[in-house]
Parts: sequence; structure tokens; C-alpha cells
Amino acid sequence: MFSVRYSYPNVAIRLNNLAELLRATNRLAEAESLYRRALAIDEKSFGPDHPNVAIRLNNLALLFSATNRLTEAEPLYRGALAIDEKSFGPDHPNVAIRLNNLAALLSATNRLAEAEPLSRKYLRIFTEFGHRTGHDHPHFHAAINNYAGLLSTMGLSEDAIAVRVRSAIEGEPEESA
Repeated sequence: MFSVRYSYPNVAIRLNNLAELLRATNRLAEAESLYRRALAIDEKSFGPDHPNVAIRLNNLALLFSATNRLTEAEPLYRGALAIDEKSFGPDHPNVAIRLNNLAALLSATNRLAEAEPLSRKYLRIFTEFGHRTGHDHPHFHAAINNYAGLLSTMGLSEDAIAVRVRSAIEGEPEESA
């Protein structure tokens, strides 16, 4: 039999999964309390710098973003990114996903110049994944589209966007603006 102490992480997983279902069915207030409980359990069980905590921070930030609580979401996205960079290194796919989420928030708050290098790095990480593994990461094409979309929002021409996307994929240093 497992003691209660060892079952807490399993409870956090179940709470998170239920919160995901509630978020998907637009029961956002109910989802928030479950995300917060899952986060508290994982922080207590694993400590504040564990990758599971990054998952919970990210999920709560996604909920805040969906409810236009962007000032509350940003520090959670940044916290999740910092944990994953420390846990997995700066070029891990989990880091790329956190970069994309933060870049989306920065774009939504019209901080396009801050979002651009994050989105570019998101694309670079998935490009390098493909080089290492011999196949595209499932998020690779979304990374291209997200980066190109951000560049379009920044007002770049289609030709300039194509050049910037190609240089990101090829690993060329970013040109200064």
C-alpha cells in the first residue's frame, strides 16, 4: 500500500487532467481551482524547481491567457520556462514549447520585438531536433507558421519573412534590424 505522501503526485496528475477537461469545456473557474491545487501538490511533493511544477505553471498560465488575464499569466510562463531550461537545458523541446507560449503572450500584448527572438529560438530548437533525430518534431510546422505569423504582424513583407524563416531554419545568425 502506498502512503498518502507518495500518492500526492498522482492526485496532482488527476486534478490537472480534470482541469484540462474543464478548460476544454469552458468551465474555466472550476478549472482554475483544480490547476492551483495540482500546482500546490507538486510544489510540496517535488519542490518549486521540478519539471512537473513547470507543467502546472504552464497550464495555469494557459488558462489565464484564455481568460485574458495576461499580467497573471506572464510570470507563470516565465517561471515554467526557467524551470525547464534548468532541468533540460536551453535546447530541449519542452523549452521550445514554453518559449512559444511566452512569445504568444508577448505578441498578444503588442511586445513584438520581445516575442521575435523567442519565436525564432522555438523554431531553431525544433529544427535542431530534426537534425538530431532524422525526423521532424510534431511541432516543427507550427513553429514555422507561428514565426512567420509573428513576422507578418511585425509588418515584414512576404519576401522578408521567407528570408528570416529560412535563416532561422538554417541556423544563420539573426540580422540586426
